[in-house]
This record gives sequence, C-alpha cells and structure tokens, in this order.
Amino acid sequence: MAGDVARVQPPSGGPADFMMSASAPAPPVTERAFEEYHLYTLERPTTVLDREIKQVEFLRASNVPAERIYVYDGFKVDPRYRGWDYYNIRNQPEYGTLSNPKVWVMLEFKNSKKSHLGMPLPKGKVKVYRRDVDARNEFIGEDQIDHTPEDETVRLYTGNAFDLVGERRQTNFKLDTNARMADESFEIKVRNHKKEPVDVRVVEHLYRWLTWNVTAKSDSYKKLDSQSIEFPVTIAPDGEKTITYTAHYTW
Repeated sequence: MAGDVARVQPPSGGPADFMMSASAPAPPVTERAFEEYHLYTLERPTTVLDREIKQVEFLRASNVPAERIYVYDGFKVDPRYRGWDYYNIRNQPEYGTLSNPKVWVMLEFKNSKKSHLGMPLPKGKVKVYRRDVDARNEFIGEDQIDHTPEDETVRLYTGNAFDLVGERRQTNFKLDTNARMADESFEIKVRNHKKEPVDVRVVEHLYRWLTWNVTAKSDSYKKLDSQSIEFPVTIAPDGEKTITYTAHYTW
C-alpha cells in the first residue's frame, strides 16, 4: 500500500489495543464504574513473563460509522525559532512561513451503542481497518485516544492523503513597532488530484499576538479558538482552491 499510513510509535509499556472494523469476534471484556474511574476485566487468561510488558487486545468493533475529514494545516516552524515567545515572534517576518504540504486524514465517530460501541473506552491505541473490493480487511492507520466516556466523539488521525497536496506562503508582512501593530497576509492552495470533489478544512494559526482580527479574506471562516481559524472549502475533481487572508495584530 503506497501512502503515509499513521502508525503509533511502540511504547515501553502501555494500555490495550482497540480495533475498528476487524472481522474476528471481540474478546470478552466486562466494565464497571468504581468511584470516579472504570474497571475492566478481560475474561481470558494472559501470561506475562518476568520483566515482560505486554499489550493485549481490548476490544473489536465492526461496521463503525465514521466520517472521513480532510484537514490542511500548512503551518510549519523552522527549528531555529522553537521556544520563542510572543515578543520575538511578532518581530520576526520569517517565523511560521515554512510550508507543510501534507493534508491529514481524520476519522470521526461517536462512542455510542448505535455505532456498535457504547462502552467507556480507556486510553490506548486504536487500529483501523477497511474492507476492500476483494472483501479483505486492509489496515489504514492507527492513533492513540484518551479516556473517552460513552456517547462522546472520537477523532483519529490515520495518515496523510495521497491525492491531496497543500501549499502555504506568506505574501506580505508589515511591522510598525511605534504603532504597536503588524499586518500579515497568506495565500493557501490545496490541489485535489482525485476524480471526485472533496471537502477540506483549512486551518490557520494567528500566532503573532493574542489581539487580532482578519481584515481581508477570500472565503468565510469560523473561529476555532483564541488563535486558530478554519476555512471549510470544497475542491473540484482535479481542481485547485486558493484561499487568501490578512490578519491585523495590535499590542
């Protein structure tokens, strides 16, 4: 299989695995609440040798309905600037201007009985399989999840899209230290080499200062948090989408 499939680095010791869309029956597990925690019992013997750390499969779930989400976050920091504070960042035109070409593939699903889950999930590794045209389960990625209560949403990073490419470049930077302000403009392009349209969430981080506003934009956006915005766009088959915006900072 060609492409960037996400794999979790093997830990020195860790929790059990949870597998999505595997065909074998699930191992028997019982769960019960205790104080502010949850206890799990695997109803089968497991042998652990002296000085051995073993991971065991915790749960399998098949036919879990999940939404595939494409996210392009083109922000990339030159290692020279790691650890810089706001006072240095706002005065350095080149900070954050490197481009990351990868478009992330995310899977989002609800931990509910309707989704063939519905058990409080402990922190651990999730492996995802999808059935191909030959009726074989193909491994498409794995990720770590945190402790997740029933009926909460889980989002997994499973790898990078093969046929989607992003590009981000700074088109203007103006700093006025006397007026205590800065303006910065970016152009973001995402190319779709698929034969069908795709929806991509383009995320931008407004990192120069805490006080900002977008003074010009090519597309509508929504605010994710105090320093992040997201442009939801649809890209035609074999097409390209260009987004531009200008952020104004004051301090």
